[in-house]
Amino acid sequence: MKSHTLTICWLTCMLLSSTNLTARAAQPSPTLPTFANVVYGTTGGVPEDMDVYLPPAPTGTYPCVVLVHGGGWFFGDKSYYATFATELARQGYVAASINYRMLPKWPYPAALDDTQLAVRYLRAHAQEYHINSGKFGAVGDSAGGYLVAMLGLRGTRDKSLPLSNFSSRVQAVFDLYGPTDFTINPKTTALPKEGVAIVHAFLHSTETQDPALYKSSSPITYVNPHAAPFLIVHGSSDQLVPFDQSLRLAKALFKDKDDVTLLAVAGAPHGFLDSMHPGIYEAMAARFFDEHLLPPDSSH
Repeated sequence: MKSHTLTICWLTCMLLSSTNLTARAAQPSPTLPTFANVVYGTTGGVPEDMDVYLPPAPTGTYPCVVLVHGGGWFFGDKSYYATFATELARQGYVAASINYRMLPKWPYPAALDDTQLAVRYLRAHAQEYHINSGKFGAVGDSAGGYLVAMLGLRGTRDKSLPLSNFSSRVQAVFDLYGPTDFTINPKTTALPKEGVAIVHAFLHSTETQDPALYKSSSPITYVNPHAAPFLIVHGSSDQLVPFDQSLRLAKALFKDKDDVTLLAVAGAPHGFLDSMHPGIYEAMAARFFDEHLLPPDSSH
């Protein structure tokens, strides 16, 4: 039976920077089997690719974690999560850091379709990459947090894409300060002016022009009793994606009897993740995925 818990914790930036709280002993650095620039799809002659990191000397199958970079859907690439992915691979996960189509050329739903296609590609090639196809997690920050939230909430948007027989859903989501609701509700904290401009570019319209699109592109719209467990981390002083965005998603998940934990980082601004030194965040991710992806049929 699925648990039904809402946990909201307040953490301080000082606490999160403490190396004593990683809860993971320093590991040796064995050579990891790595597949670089794996092409999972091609649109208009442009390949979409990923880097796949395997555990040392892999045998059997392992849960897979997909890592999705942020950057306002305008910039960033898969190298952002190289260190984070390496750490997860050392802990016994297959980790795949992906690229996806971005603005200004590719507005919504290109990034969503690519992210979903990446998961489906990995499932289709599970044997090649030692993946347990029933155990997928996802990590993303900011725009990437938005995309991984969709992986945990929404089914495949475009089923005409290749690999239609494979699911794009994941079984656990670690969302770092991603936007969750593009609709503007005057009774709650709206996105700031800069955030609204980014959303207008991403959706290629304003809410007045296409309110249905603003709703259908919002992760909170897809909350359901079968959603993946969520771990959400968000800074209380975020001036780009207000903390209220994560709080509303957490409350909606709890209302639908889903498993969700919201960690509020007191005083932290937007974009506080240091992907090159994941530290406590890697530890959070590993503990979270250990809980939700390893039992009951872990192969490692």
